[in-house]
Amino acid sequence: MALQTISQVSLFYGISTRTLRYWEQVGLIASIRGEREDYSYRTYDEDTVGRLRQIIVLRKLRIPLKQIAVILQSDSAAPAIAAFEENLAGVESELSALSTIRSILVRLLEQLKLDETRFALPDDETLLEMTDALTVSRNLRREETPEKPPATMEDLTRAEQKLNRLSDRDVRILYLPPMTVASYQYIGDAPEDRTGEVIDRFVREHDLPARYPAMRHFGFNAPNPVDETGFHGYERWVSIPEDMEVPAPLVKKSIPGGLYAAHMIPMGAFEEWRLLLEWVCESRKYDLNIEDLGGGYHMGLYEEHLNYVNYVNQADLKPEDIQLDLLVAVKPK
Repeated sequence: MALQTISQVSLFYGISTRTLRYWEQVGLIASIRGEREDYSYRTYDEDTVGRLRQIIVLRKLRIPLKQIAVILQSDSAAPAIAAFEENLAGVESELSALSTIRSILVRLLEQLKLDETRFALPDDETLLEMTDALTVSRNLRREETPEKPPATMEDLTRAEQKLNRLSDRDVRILYLPPMTVASYQYIGDAPEDRTGEVIDRFVREHDLPARYPAMRHFGFNAPNPVDETGFHGYERWVSIPEDMEVPAPLVKKSIPGGLYAAHMIPMGAFEEWRLLLEWVCESRKYDLNIEDLGGGYHMGLYEEHLNYVNYVNQADLKPEDIQLDLLVAVKPK
């Protein structure tokens, strides 16, 4: 199989180039740098693509990235067994809780359909009897059901999409005030790293956490050149006092405030962007309020680094220790 570019892999497997670069950053996969004219670009060989498929399946099975790294680096099946047993215990606990809720809902629904008078919950003892009776009957029916065929990758994807949905409790609605920021944008390979280095250096050199305790740090994708490299841009903002001047290559900007839907993730869980956007699109209270910039990029989709002060002050802080708020601009319906 020929080498595949990061864009080809991203498109085929439905994974963002940001996620692929993060997985490379933490050592899960490795790329080969191709050369074209005056720039290099990332490609993946057959072994890396095969490893990538394994990571995708393990992520769909809810295995954390830290455990995936151990599993793939080990010559033994022991780490995989331990991770699967731990995950299976969690799934069994969820199934048990959902089974109890389902049992009660089914029984109450049956009771209400038989007696359509005023709703009233039964006492605790009656509720327990209803649940026990329904559980026994359901287990008997399960034994009579033919065994299902093995699950396919398509089945796993559908299951993941049904289970990984955000509820109203997972999303906060907040207002970002207008602010003055120092911004820096870079288009090319690893733009998150390049912009991060520039912003971090600026913050440290000006002792910004002490000078401006209200400091906040945001990042977002910027339009990419139209080519096959998979390069895109990333821009970072750090809020500053209104009267502060910033040195080149940073640019001083004034950012308007607005209403946002927010969902917190650990660094690397960028697939949850889809979940947040789905939540907004299905909301009965809010509509999207983003601006299409073309090339699949939009203003109004930001990542706020929640513990950024700790990050700039602790050189040994690992990427997975960073928390982000995914922010989507919204407006009331």
